[in-house]
Amino acid sequence: MNPELDLVLERVIRAPRATVWSAWTEASKFEQWWVPAPALCRVERLEVRSGGALVTRMSEDGVDFVPHLDATFLVVEELEQIVFTNAIDSDWRPTRPEPIAMTAEIVLADHPDGTGYRIVVRHADPASRALHAELGFADGWGSVTEQLARVAEAGEAR
Repeated sequence: MNPELDLVLERVIRAPRATVWSAWTEASKFEQWWVPAPALCRVERLEVRSGGALVTRMSEDGVDFVPHLDATFLVVEELEQIVFTNAIDSDWRPTRPEPIAMTAEIVLADHPDGTGYRIVVRHADPASRALHAELGFADGWGSVTEQLARVAEAGEAR
């Protein structure tokens, strides 16, 4: 990790890795947590494999859904790691995403209380990292991670 270029978020989710993994890989679960509430998410494509597409739309009113993310999975190691980037779209074309290009790495690890969950979001330069931090990385990624934890932990409570 490079503190001048990367932003990190870590927490423990009180559910097994397989449950957290399914929240990342099953569209119906992914839609429940991927965008900060009260906005809603719709998955257009969720092909969780290296080279697969990650395309989502979001809605503030539950009626009109606008583009949210068009990205490509770079690395997928079942139950362990997911890496995706918005610098390459779902058709493998280079992009200039607004407001920033990033590569996100999600790492899952066993933890005595469930799953250790770590996100590293990499940026091309310090200015992009600073902009992402200023735009609310901690609040945005933090809130969706909290939502992910609720979905995973609820799945375990059943």
